[in-house]
Amino acid sequence: MNMINHGMRVVSFKKEHLIDLDLQHAQSYLSDHVKPDFAAYVENTDWAFSGIDGAGRVIGCAGILLIEPHRAMAWSYISTRARRETFIWVHKQVKKFLDNCYLKRIEMIVDCEFPQGHRWAKMLGFNLEAKRMVGYRLDGGDCALYARVRP
Repeated sequence: MNMINHGMRVVSFKKEHLIDLDLQHAQSYLSDHVKPDFAAYVENTDWAFSGIDGAGRVIGCAGILLIEPHRAMAWSYISTRARRETFIWVHKQVKKFLDNCYLKRIEMIVDCEFPQGHRWAKMLGFNLEAKRMVGYRLDGGDCALYARVRP
């Protein structure tokens, strides 16, 4: 998949995109858990993409992991390089992907203390299903569960 817009493009995910990504502060707790074997696994899935800026730098990686034939978990890792104008473009690409995805249910977890993540989940059409899942994060932090369910 290649979509170009103002020097930015969406490409198929490659494991080095995630390994080299400088994670935004809100996701920094994940840096010790983003391992090459996970990145290699994600690279071999059908629904994993990276956003590349005009200078060829990775600004984010996102996709969905199939859990069951009708259900998947959305994921995204965003770079510190992502700025407001960059993120608007990223949002449009992710929204377009989700709107065209045939799966019945896509879930998304958001750190309870990250208001921008909650706002983005709602902008993408996800609905809050569980306000606080205690100890859900890899580091023991709490997350909220959102889901986007097709009729």
